[in-house]
Amino acid sequence: MQIRINLENIQTLTDFKRNAKDYVERIKATKSPLVLTVNGKAEVVVHEAQAFQQMIDELQRLEEELQKLKLEALRSQIDIGIKQLDSGQYTEYNDESPVIEPVLLLNSDS
Repeated sequence: MQIRINLENIQTLTDFKRNAKDYVERIKATKSPLVLTVNGKAEVVVHEAQAFQQMIDELQRLEEELQKLKLEALRSQIDIGIKQLDSGQYTEYNDESPVIEPVLLLNSDS
């Protein structure tokens, strides 16, 4: 399910108040959200209830799938670590080992 907001679905709150019944009928028919503006700024989105619930359900499903993928990746990394330990591919550290400070890398693209 892909929801797009096109320019025809951006209206003023004042116009929505004047023609609420017509807008609600259009929202129900198209299942497309309507953005309402106040002083030219987007303030509120009006959406058909069933379409909104479908969007929420899809979001929840995707979040659950993402959690499963993260867990699978973590298990894979743990398995790699166990194999490295079993094959002797590790370095032991003790109190006299040099301290390695963690470094935080920031992505400039975000």
